[in-house]
Amino acid sequence: MSVFGVGLPEMAVIAVIGLLVFGPKKLPELGRTLGKTLKAFQSASQEFSNAVMAETNTVETPVPTTQQITSKAASSPVEPANTPEQHSVEDKD
Repeated sequence: MSVFGVGLPEMAVIAVIGLLVFGPKKLPELGRTLGKTLKAFQSASQEFSNAVMAETNTVETPVPTTQQITSKAASSPVEPANTPEQHSVEDKD
């Protein structure tokens, strides 16, 4: 049995040290808290992985090249710009 590269003998040593440091009453509570934390981390990691996969699977619209933009601009009619003479301006006295 190997969890995170830690075998059974190493886990036993960690459990004994934890028992000596925290005592028999506090150790189960710490174990539950650690388990909940690991479960929350695992679900957040899975959610992130799913979001990344969903984004990589979406179809993106291709970006037009410069040549496509210039050929489209050359083929479309250009409307003349409005000059100041074409607008009527009211004199304010």
